[in-house]
Amino acid sequence: MDTLSYKTVFINKGTAQKNWVVVDATDQILGRMSTRVAMILRGKHKASFTPHSDCGDNVIVINADKVKLTGKKWTDRLHFRHSGYPGGQKQESPEVLFKRNPNKLVEEAVRRMLPKNRMGRHLFTNLHVFAGSEHPHQAQNPEIIDINTIK
Repeated sequence: MDTLSYKTVFINKGTAQKNWVVVDATDQILGRMSTRVAMILRGKHKASFTPHSDCGDNVIVINADKVKLTGKKWTDRLHFRHSGYPGGQKQESPEVLFKRNPNKLVEEAVRRMLPKNRMGRHLFTNLHVFAGSEHPHQAQNPEIIDINTIK
């Protein structure tokens, strides 16, 4: 038997097949949508997934202002940020954060589902979130996908 045919193929930056995909966040639950977007950014939906390289797709999330939260999460949950100075911790509810910047809520949810290292910070740059239905990435010919069909 030829054992050379069983080699593991690792994808690197030069051999990765990166696509552009559009995800519509209209009436999507924030957490469930974010897990699927993080999986696409990481590349885990591909057969050629390699954990130590960027083999995921570039994701454009449109209609981020129409995302949903279940239960009392709009008012009871707290989001924290820190200025870096003593006593500089600030907190706000998702309702206030959403009114200030609807994109930030989706970005924060996806960012926290990525690895907490250099790789995760690099993967986060492949995410583009827009509040409306228009985006400036038409030249990349993005493919519109239904996020509910991704498992």
